Amino acid sequence: MTTAEQAATSNDNPTFPDVLRTFFKIGCLGFGGPAGQIALMHRILVDEKKWIDEPRFLHALNVCMLLPGPEAQQLATYSGWTLHGARGGLAAGILFVLPGALVMLALSLVYAFGQGVPLIDGALFGIKAAVLVIVVEALIRIGRRALKTSVLIAIAAAAFIGIFFLAVPFPLIVIGAGAIGYGVARSAPAMLALGANITDAPPVPGRWKQAAYAIVIGLVAWWAPVVLALVTLGKSHVLVEIGTFFSKLATVSFGGAYALLAYMAQEAVDRQGWMTAAEMVDGLGLAETTPGPLILVTQFVGFLAGYRDAAPFSPVTAGVVAAAMTTWVTFSASMLWIFAGAPFVEQIRSNRMLSGALAAITAAVVGVILNLTVWFALHVLFVHVTEQRAGFLRWYAFDPLALDMKAAALAVIAALLAFRFHRGLVEIVVIMAALGIAARMVL
Repeated sequence: MTTAEQAATSNDNPTFPDVLRTFFKIGCLGFGGPAGQIALMHRILVDEKKWIDEPRFLHALNVCMLLPGPEAQQLATYSGWTLHGARGGLAAGILFVLPGALVMLALSLVYAFGQGVPLIDGALFGIKAAVLVIVVEALIRIGRRALKTSVLIAIAAAAFIGIFFLAVPFPLIVIGAGAIGYGVARSAPAMLALGANITDAPPVPGRWKQAAYAIVIGLVAWWAPVVLALVTLGKSHVLVEIGTFFSKLATVSFGGAYALLAYMAQEAVDRQGWMTAAEMVDGLGLAETTPGPLILVTQFVGFLAGYRDAAPFSPVTAGVVAAAMTTWVTFSASMLWIFAGAPFVEQIRSNRMLSGALAAITAAVVGVILNLTVWFALHVLFVHVTEQRAGFLRWYAFDPLALDMKAAALAVIAALLAFRFHRGLVEIVVIMAALGIAARMVL
């Protein structure tokens, strides 16, 4: 019997219906990004209901920070797993995402049908300014936490140059940074701010069997809808492309949604043509207003891709199915990492080389988010931005005289709300949406 199964049989644990109700409540109230969602779970699970003690909760958080995927959703999955085994983990992980996914689907439908409506266009105009400031805030926050040494700063700089000027794919940046961090940790761990007190942890009994079951079942569940689409619609259909792309994205999703947006922009905007740069900014703004993981922005991308390449379905049907495909492959992969990786977590955390690889990947993510910040700023503040290439170099050309003064003014207001008055994310988005409507309809 596993640790989770033993816990599930304890008289001190909540009933399964209690777990369902609680995690549905958390899913509905989970605004404010991962920090707000983690704080909400801590208050409910640790302080109020006392289902999980403080050390176990912090341990679970450390687990999730090591894995690709949205850490708050993985923390919910891990917490459910400790309470009621596999079914508890599945229930908690799904209910954490479901309310936000339904809200995001509704917003995607409104977006698709509402383009050209002055009220909606004005709201989205203001939200773009809010998104720019939110991304800058994330860059500062993650940079302060991750860039502790000159080597880590250099890795971040190299990642920015690679993705911004050389168009290096995000997965290659992750792999390269991990290899560098692994090598540096072997010879000079202090250069990555790794402590000297890392010791080996004892292995969990039966861990390989647990991981094997999780991997087999998880991979079948993860890829089943993609294979079904491939067999019935062919490899060139947009649903297959969406399932394949977002499955690949799920394997390199270190650093959260902000890091992944740069990679999604490369694929969805520049290569696949599923959406424009402005629509990518809109999608992040909509995701900021929903409960649940910010990575639900991927669902918006999938919806628009399906909606605009609908055959043989209607646009709405194709959009809904594509959104479901995107959400499924993103979060089934995220939960697979928890179920397969949990038995090995202590050993991973105690391994200096793997810790070094993860520290370097986190530093590279800062460079990727800086790329996203610059990319967003150009497309929000300037009317015309074009991609230019010369050999292996890539850059974005813009006319400084074509600065959108209304967008710049809204960005300044959003910056004041965030950095001077310390308002919450949802509040900033709502205020900027209202100001955007006023800017478009009154000024």
